Amino acid sequence: MSTLAELVRSRTDLTPLDLDHLQRLVAEWQLLADLSFADLVLWVRTREGHWLAAAHMRPTTGPTTYPDDVVGAEPDADPRLDRGTGVEESGQVRREAVPVRRGERVLGVLSRDTNLATARVPSQLELAYLSSAGELMQMVGEGTFPFPGSDPDPEHSPRVGDGLMRLDRTGHVVYASPNALSAYRRLGVTGDLLGAHLGHTIARLSAGPGKLDEPRGSAALAAALRFREPRESEVEARSAVVSLRALPLVPGGEPRGALVLVRDVTEVRRRDRAIMGKDATIREIHHRVKNNLQTVAALLRMQARRMTDPAAQAALQESVRRVGSIAVVHETLSLALDERVDFDEIADKVLAMCAEVATTGAPVVVRREGSFGILPAEVATPLSMTLTELVQNAVEHAYPDGRSGEIDVLVTRAPDRLDVDVVDDGAGLPEGFDLQASTRLGLQIVRTLVAGELRGSLALEPRAPRGTRARLSVPLQPEVSGRD
Repeated sequence: MSTLAELVRSRTDLTPLDLDHLQRLVAEWQLLADLSFADLVLWVRTREGHWLAAAHMRPTTGPTTYPDDVVGAEPDADPRLDRGTGVEESGQVRREAVPVRRGERVLGVLSRDTNLATARVPSQLELAYLSSAGELMQMVGEGTFPFPGSDPDPEHSPRVGDGLMRLDRTGHVVYASPNALSAYRRLGVTGDLLGAHLGHTIARLSAGPGKLDEPRGSAALAAALRFREPRESEVEARSAVVSLRALPLVPGGEPRGALVLVRDVTEVRRRDRAIMGKDATIREIHHRVKNNLQTVAALLRMQARRMTDPAAQAALQESVRRVGSIAVVHETLSLALDERVDFDEIADKVLAMCAEVATTGAPVVVRREGSFGILPAEVATPLSMTLTELVQNAVEHAYPDGRSGEIDVLVTRAPDRLDVDVVDDGAGLPEGFDLQASTRLGLQIVRTLVAGELRGSLALEPRAPRGTRARLSVPLQPEVSGRD
């Protein structure tokens, strides 16, 4: 199914600014559909002069008029759409059409199609919904809705079914749905909200020792009523949190008050705080582990300076390098918002560290090509150690007698796996070399990490015309594939 943007760009002459206005309307129109108990269809004119259904929204508050999606439909001549305004009934569908304006331009027609087969005597709630929907539809036809710069969060912003209040132009409640009343009961409101000044009510709820500033919820309502700007805010009292979204109603340019959507988000905020607390604890643990590892590395470095046996000194320096590679991962995790890291940053630090602690003193250049992407901690830690060992092995053994050279780390990221080649132009592998039979500690560590923790494969092979290629392949789970 084509998207709104694809249809508009391929079938109409509307400009990018026109498309932006239509997209903001579509971002808001779940509200209109729910208040109307009707399907909404956005119609645009094609280059050939036909009407095209560019977008379709169904209500969550009532039955749909069109079970099948109508996007892409090009109906026969429809006088209701041609006029761009008015109300008519045809069969079991009542259609109200309004022009969609941006300034002086008419971009299309928005039709509100109601299923008459389910019509019944409306309740007070339905009357309040329909009245608000009518005013918003009028504002669509006048080009004042959606509001410029308004960008509601579809996941967290309150919806019609969460709770709705209607305010008059002075800020007094003229209607409150049962869900809205329940939300404010949790905040400590007693009695009926009908006739109460909502801003003053919120101010009393938020008042307390040391609270001298105007409560955010009260200020949001004032902005909607006085300055005709949509605002979102939260009210917190008695350990309860209610989110509100205030939309000014100004059909015909005449202020008629505001529509306030409310949602009880107490449990959502409690979970958010719990998650933030756990995340902060985890990051602090990573920070302390990093500090402890750096302390261990410093102690080993001091001990190495005191050693007179070159072999013992080299062994301690290798331990410093291995501890350091793990510390780099924990340092990165201590700054991350979750247990996932951008491994490119870690890899670059590890490669620089390998070049700095090279025991041969050879001028060897180490480069990375390609991106590792985002990796979870359980992959990042063993991978950093494996990369350290492979590069350090090349630095130490590929360039004897102080020869210079280049080591390239070539990274290829696929949806389900990560391939890393460590390529050098050095002396090459000894004759008869067998990776599985090698007794070098570094290669033994690599084999253990690759097989046990990374569940991957490793191969060392000669490279033409000279040098060695280490091939590492690591499978990735779908949830960690790709970059954020």
